[in-house]
Amino acid sequence: MKERIIIISDLWGREKSEWLINYTRILETKFDILFYDSCELGQIDVANYTQENLHKQFISGGIEKAIDKLVESEKQKVNILAFSIGGTIAWNFGLKTDNIKSLVCVSSTRLRNETERPKGNLELYFGENDEYKPTVEWFENMELEYEILSDKGHQVYCETQFAEHISEKIIKRHHNNVYKK
Repeated sequence: MKERIIIISDLWGREKSEWLINYTRILETKFDILFYDSCELGQIDVANYTQENLHKQFISGGIEKAIDKLVESEKQKVNILAFSIGGTIAWNFGLKTDNIKSLVCVSSTRLRNETERPKGNLELYFGENDEYKPTVEWFENMELEYEILSDKGHQVYCETQFAEHISEKIIKRHHNNVYKK
């Protein structure tokens, strides 16, 4: 039986997630994948499908709704791969439940506002050119494993080469029993 990994989308949700195939086609060889659409988790109204509108809804209660829905849905320790706002949702799910085996967050810039970290194996990735990435001091204070990717922006996670690299790294770590605790 394969271990589970859950994937949590960025603020666009399922609608603009064609890039996810670059992760799932690799990860599905070793994991059972469950996908969560951040918009569905947060009960976001996507009628006005603009970044500004979606972001505003997440900030004004959507993140909390999404966390609560995830807490309600996931009762066991899980491996999570999360993108942008999805990382904030996953991080806070971990703080509320202590149910994170591993969490890989990519471009989850709102984490810069967090003052406590969940338990579990945590890895964070940010593009060097993402103006909202946390500071080096924040990473050090939180005692996190992280990587700042040279010459990359916020949407580095949409790039095929990056997706393949991270997916292989997750599989390798899993194979080496790093996440099997």
